[in-house]
Amino acid sequence: MGNTVVLKPARYTSLTALKFAEIMQEVGLPAGVVNIVTGEASKAGDALVNHPDIDKIAFTGSTDVGRSIRQATAGSGKKLSLELGGKSPFIVFDDADLDSVVEGVVDAIWFNQGQVCCAGSRLLVQENIAERLIKKLRARMENLRIGDPLDKTMDIGAIVSPGQREEIQSLVDIGVKEGAQLWQPSTSCPTDGSFFPPTLFTNVSPASTLAQVEIFGPVLVTLTFRTPAEAVEIANNTRYGLAASIWSDNINLALDIAPKVKAGVSGLIAPICSMPAVVLVVIERVAMAVKAVKRASMSM
Repeated sequence: MGNTVVLKPARYTSLTALKFAEIMQEVGLPAGVVNIVTGEASKAGDALVNHPDIDKIAFTGSTDVGRSIRQATAGSGKKLSLELGGKSPFIVFDDADLDSVVEGVVDAIWFNQGQVCCAGSRLLVQENIAERLIKKLRARMENLRIGDPLDKTMDIGAIVSPGQREEIQSLVDIGVKEGAQLWQPSTSCPTDGSFFPPTLFTNVSPASTLAQVEIFGPVLVTLTFRTPAEAVEIANNTRYGLAASIWSDNINLALDIAPKVKAGVSGLIAPICSMPAVVLVVIERVAMAVKAVKRASMSM
């Protein structure tokens, strides 16, 4: 009885979850309040989703898995919340302080190697400052240190798995084939792990694969705009709606743009990933979870 939790981590992040369980024990949380279940999603995950004593399921992950969970729980009466990724816009207007913007970009996309749902993976820059900002950003990327993720002096660590690294490389290759311009710093990556260099794409079309698909890696795609209205149009031109970051020294402009961008959370002159106290809300893809709950309730 009570608000107990069963946590099923991804197979590549199980150690973190088990460490969390140790901390819960150390602080005196009663046994059984937080329960950690590890294993393959096809076995442990399915068992949790279909268990009759589970009242609510919260899932963070891929769209395909989220869709299967929605289908499995339809008509069961279980509450459901899904967070299925993001392609968050990092919008920079021409009056923004570019040095601050560069550091914000570093935090937004290269924190945790870009493996963050709210990563600012689309850099939207006002056209008249794009060249200057890209120049500053490339200079900063040359100084990013790549190595052991447990070494606090490193800026970028390893990708979570070889398979994810291959997926990132595949999307990068597609971007090049579609005509985007690839740039990577001269810093070499370690060869004894799943490392991927910080990557910057320019000459990106809003409808291209790079601009539409969540890469979940240290890859930043750059698009330009001329007017605030065009910035909003490009920002909203994805199927995601998780987070956004808006950079302008004109607070009136920033406050005007923020509610027009389809994002659950918008940060003004701050990347969302650096704000751990902020609760993430999804606008676009959460709709299918809400519809699933409504259908389940109507069928009871």
